[in-house]
Amino acid sequence: MSVKIIVDSASDIIPADAEKMDVKVLPLKTLIDGTEYLDGVTITHEEFYDKLEDCDELPKTSQIAPFDFKQAFEDALENRSEIVAITLSGKFSGTAASARAAAEKFGDRVYVIDSMNATVGERILIEYAVRLRDEGADAKTIAEKLEEAKGRVSLVALFDTLEFLVKGGRLSKTAGLAGKLLKIKPVLAITDGELEVLGKARGSKQIHNFLNQAIEDRGGIDFSMPIGVAYTGNDDALLRGYIENSRRLWEDGIESLPVSTIGSTIGTHAGPGAIALAFFADKTE
Repeated sequence: MSVKIIVDSASDIIPADAEKMDVKVLPLKTLIDGTEYLDGVTITHEEFYDKLEDCDELPKTSQIAPFDFKQAFEDALENRSEIVAITLSGKFSGTAASARAAAEKFGDRVYVIDSMNATVGERILIEYAVRLRDEGADAKTIAEKLEEAKGRVSLVALFDTLEFLVKGGRLSKTAGLAGKLLKIKPVLAITDGELEVLGKARGSKQIHNFLNQAIEDRGGIDFSMPIGVAYTGNDDALLRGYIENSRRLWEDGIESLPVSTIGSTIGTHAGPGAIALAFFADKTE
C-alpha cells in the first residue's frame, strides 16, 4: 500500500527537497504590487526578498483553495492508494479547512493533519511523516502518529525588525516604534497553533539567552526526531551567529543543524533577518 504526502508551501520545502522527500507541495499565493506569485513555484525565496525591498506595499498572501487540493488528491490517487495531507496551522490560514473540505469525497483514502505550526515547525513534522512512510506505515498509522507527535513540536523565532509585524497588523504601531527606538527584537513561539510573545530582547547575548531558555523550558530537544533552523532574507549572518553561540545546546545530539530558507508566505509577515528553530521537545523530560 503506497502513501503520497501532500503539503503546502508554508512548510518552505523547496522543489529540490520535495523531490528528494517524494512529497507534493501545493503553493499558497503572494500578491506583490498587483502581480500574483505562487510561493516557491513562480517566485523563489531569494527572488521574494529582492522584491520585498522594492515593493510599494506590503505583499498579501492567500490560502490554497479546496479545488486545488481536490485536484491534487485526484491526481495522486491515480498512482497511490492513500494520501496524508499536512497543512499550515488552521489558526494562521484557511488552508487546513480547504484541505478538509476537499478530502470529504475521498473517505478514508485521504487524511488531513493540521500541523498547528508553520515554516520549519511544519517542515519537521512532514519529515517525520516521510520517515514513517519510508518505514512502511500506512496512511492511518502515519496520521495517528502525527496527531500524537505534533504537540511536541516547538518553534521559537527571533524577528530582526518589527516593521512587517506592524504593517501586517500583528503588532501595534506604538510597540513597533518603541522597538525601533530601543533596538528591541521580539522573541516569539508558536503555541497551540498561534503566535506567542516570549519576550523582547536587546543585544545578541540577551537574544540568545531568550532562545536557549525557551528550549530548556520545553524540556530540551529530542534528537531522535527531526530538527531544523530557518531564516528569512538573503543574508544568513544572524543565523550563523545564533548557531555558533548556541552550539552547546545541540552539538552533543547531532553533527550539524539542518538549515532552510523561509519563503514568501511566512516571509511577508516576518520580514528579512528573522530566524526560527524548530524541534520536538524531549518526551522524557
